[in-house]
Amino acid sequence: MTPLDLALMAALLCALSGIPALSSRIPLFPGRRIACGFIAAGTVAGLAATLRILLLESRPETVEMAWRLPVGTLLFRLDPLSAFFLIPVLIVAVCISLYGCGYCVTSPDNRGESLLTFYLGLAVAAIILLLVSANGITLLFFWEAMALLVFMAMCLEHGRSEVREAGLHYLVASHVVTLLLFVLFSRLSPDAGLQFPAAGSLAPTGLGALAILLAALVGFGLKAGIMPLHVWLPSAHANAPSHVSALMSGIVLKMGIYGLLRTISFFGTPPLWWGILFLCLGIVSAVVGVLFAIGQHDIKRLLAYHSIENIGIIVMGIGVALTGLATGNRILFVLGMAGALLHVLNHALFKSLLFLGAGAVIHLSGTRDIDRMGGLARALPLTSVAFLTGAVAICGLPPLNGFVSEFLIYLGIFKGFGISSGKAAAFLALAAPALALTGGLAVACFVKVYGCAFLGEPRAPLPKPHEHRAMTGAMTILGSICIGIGVVPIMIVRLIEPVASALFPQRDALLPSIQTTAHLYGLSLGAAILFLLVILLVVFYVNRLKAIPSGETGTWDCGYAAPSTRMQYSASSFAAMLVDIFAPILRPERHEPHQTGLFPPPERFHSHVPEVVLDKGIMPFLGAIDRRFAHIRRMQNGQLNRYILYIVVALFVLLALSDFV
Repeated sequence: MTPLDLALMAALLCALSGIPALSSRIPLFPGRRIACGFIAAGTVAGLAATLRILLLESRPETVEMAWRLPVGTLLFRLDPLSAFFLIPVLIVAVCISLYGCGYCVTSPDNRGESLLTFYLGLAVAAIILLLVSANGITLLFFWEAMALLVFMAMCLEHGRSEVREAGLHYLVASHVVTLLLFVLFSRLSPDAGLQFPAAGSLAPTGLGALAILLAALVGFGLKAGIMPLHVWLPSAHANAPSHVSALMSGIVLKMGIYGLLRTISFFGTPPLWWGILFLCLGIVSAVVGVLFAIGQHDIKRLLAYHSIENIGIIVMGIGVALTGLATGNRILFVLGMAGALLHVLNHALFKSLLFLGAGAVIHLSGTRDIDRMGGLARALPLTSVAFLTGAVAICGLPPLNGFVSEFLIYLGIFKGFGISSGKAAAFLALAAPALALTGGLAVACFVKVYGCAFLGEPRAPLPKPHEHRAMTGAMTILGSICIGIGVVPIMIVRLIEPVASALFPQRDALLPSIQTTAHLYGLSLGAAILFLLVILLVVFYVNRLKAIPSGETGTWDCGYAAPSTRMQYSASSFAAMLVDIFAPILRPERHEPHQTGLFPPPERFHSHVPEVVLDKGIMPFLGAIDRRFAHIRRMQNGQLNRYILYIVVALFVLLALSDFV
């Protein structure tokens, strides 16, 4: 079988995976295990296809399927870019399927859970087919299928008003994206099938190229969550079931990045301002995204803002690569593109791990509010280790995978700054401290999350702790891959070089090796030594504790003789200083107690960081428009004869205007 046949087989197996769970004769958990088996088989087939394309450099083939719709044919093709993006899709899909074997949103007897299994399988299949789409019609068809299936999965608990509101925001954003993609593909190819242009075949100058770039940037950027186009993302990720949040953050957002890279590849050498634009958008998304994450109390909403941050890092890497293309700097292009592509994979892994860990925490504590958690490391030891692994990875700390991709982007920035001049050097110089600031703020944020949720004493009584093997198994797989890429990055970098060459084939013969340019052998050796040192220190510490005789005695309590959970740091108090520093951006809202009299009654303090773009910008603007044009609603009165009159008048107006065009 060809690689494309294997990829199509993977999509078919994923699409069929949820059907057994719909049967009333099969209990929920066995049905989920069958679904997991189907997706695991599809993952094996899909990964075999990607490895043959990326390592054995099999020649891409095209499959055309006719259908009855008068808009061209379904066209599929598996090339290096599609193959690389299939890797995180397949790995995350099998892990969330395994996690779902032990996870229930409501109860094991709720048949709505079987629908969730069905929707997830179809959504993964739609994403696979989207990635192998070779013309605009095929991509649009499966893009819309992906959007609708994810919407149905995230709105499983549609009885809650916040879920319905989040679903509405997601659905509106998805349809706006689809409309923009119609504009994009109609500009790329005027024929009925909306055929993709060949790589590097379009001129990047002129109004046509500008229209294509803007349509792609707004459309795909809205799906990816580039700030300020992120307005749908925090509420959707927060209110979806946890493994659906992992699917959305780990996979669905990356389809926006895939679309941007696919569109850019159609053009020749881009102008310098393209690279500067992507650098600026990446800097804003990374820095502002992590700032909003620091101010959150909802653990899933916090992780959602970190998705915006990491999308910003990916876009920064793309900006570095485009700057290298525009200035003829091959090393800058290779390191920037390698860092961006590797961060696509890394973010899919560690963000899925964090969302799955958050799901286990919410499952036990019954809340998403970090201020009401505490002491969970003793109740969920394996989950706490997995969450800590994801936290270290997302902060870009060695020896985990997040460090490697950020290191490549750093290296590209520094090398590009050293040999570039003018505007390119100025914006590259701005990118380096922005990336460093992002990393530092991410560390502060996850110290808050892990400390408040997993350490200290429980702030509320906890039920009997239980870690399901399927849930911890999924997290173990993701955590192990994060460690493996961090310690041996050479293995995964070999998969990136064919992608960089295929994106801009006119530069193929000129591209230097990523392995030698970034000195990955030395990086791998350092990561391995650091990892071994950490293991040795943990073993030494545990053995030392066992050797010391234990006992109880009074200590100098310093006023801490009767500690309670009210004395522990909360998420609000930990982040208060940083939130105050960046208050002009975050616009925090505080509800402080007002004490009166000698014996005041109990009071509560509450703080909240709103979604500024949505709550302070878009919603007031739409509300003003709604009030301004409310009188027009009288035209929508439900009378069919008037609607026909409107259509006739519109036709006469258009016919009259056609004489002047």
